[in-house]
Amino acid sequence: MGSALSVEQAPPDPAKIRTRFPPEPNGYLHYGHAKSICLNFGLARDYGGVCHLRFDDTNPAKEEEEYVDSIRDAVRWLGFHWGDHEYHASDYFEYLYQFAEELVHRGHAYVDSLSAEQMRRLRGTLTEAGKNSPYRERSVGENLKLLREMRLGKFADGEHVLRAKIDMASPNINLRDPAMYRIRHAAHHRTG
Repeated sequence: MGSALSVEQAPPDPAKIRTRFPPEPNGYLHYGHAKSICLNFGLARDYGGVCHLRFDDTNPAKEEEEYVDSIRDAVRWLGFHWGDHEYHASDYFEYLYQFAEELVHRGHAYVDSLSAEQMRRLRGTLTEAGKNSPYRERSVGENLKLLREMRLGKFADGEHVLRAKIDMASPNINLRDPAMYRIRHAAHHRTG
């Protein structure tokens, strides 16, 4: 297999070369994934770096161990190895939850109780600013209480969602208070 990079330049420092292939294990890989695997693992190989195989396994409703195994097999079939650099987003669930609480403490996130449809309507359009949720100004204490109850499974799927408090008038519609944490009553293939 040829070099992943054909541009002649000063050699990079191998200690700084870190790439990653971050599939979501919710299906089998396709040609586009193979291209990304070859690019990321190839760059790491060609320059003495490391490529991390990082599973973005945060949606238990769609992910299965069968897909994790098939992804590993596909990477090996393409001739690449990740050594001890396999990671799973699910390994960091506790850290992510603590970070969510910290965002609430700092006033950068809030628990929204609107339905998905109501949130879509308030989001605005590409040409019109969105409108704030009526739940955007809940107190830190109330938001923390609701977030903790969400984690304990006291609410139905979709009943509440943790949203980043950014700017509902942002020209980038994706930055209009995006959802960060949701309720999902489903078993995770790794964490239960």
